[in-house]
Amino acid sequence: MVRIKVCGITNEKDALKAANLGAWALGFIFYKKSPRFISPYKVKKIIEQLPPFITPVGVFVNHNLGAMRDIIGHCGLRVVQLHGDEDHHFCHRLRRYKVKIIKAFRVESSFTPSVVEPFKADAYLFDTFSKDAYGGTGTNFDWTLLKDIKSANVPIILSGGLNSQNVIEPVNNLKPYAVDVNSGVEEAPGKKDHGKMKDFIDIVNYITGPKVREP
Repeated sequence: MVRIKVCGITNEKDALKAANLGAWALGFIFYKKSPRFISPYKVKKIIEQLPPFITPVGVFVNHNLGAMRDIIGHCGLRVVQLHGDEDHHFCHRLRRYKVKIIKAFRVESSFTPSVVEPFKADAYLFDTFSKDAYGGTGTNFDWTLLKDIKSANVPIILSGGLNSQNVIEPVNNLKPYAVDVNSGVEEAPGKKDHGKMKDFIDIVNYITGPKVREP
């Protein structure tokens, strides 16, 4: 079973719908330049309404450690996603706050799997490189660039322009631990399309879930 993370959540209605549809994790973006930015105050309120089996993930882009500490503590986060240019030393220092770490890498044509080696993260997330944004671009990258790290001991989360139309091939070929969807299930930045969310989750579950034998 491949898990599903729905990122860019900005309101309680979308959060609860994603949870009810079977999402494993929800991503809350604390990067103020993102159109999907949400305040720690709102995130705390949403997390309080979530079922206990949903994993809330705080998404940070080049934040300083003190600011992250305050947000982690206020929201009660136990998983953080570093989606900027943070180095492995930063990841190491973040460990003092007893959080699980997802380190994101933005993939372009020159990407080599060796770049992940210094990072002692709990999962690696791979997204599409853009010089204009740190994610949520809605564009794909060449999935085959990851083929040499698909068997790594660290779980892999696949992102980058995924939607119900294009998710099957990379999931079947790479067999990631999880997929991360954002713009591919939106009607506008920060507003999820519940029909698209259902289609995406249904397809991922169908192609990766346990098969039921016909009588």
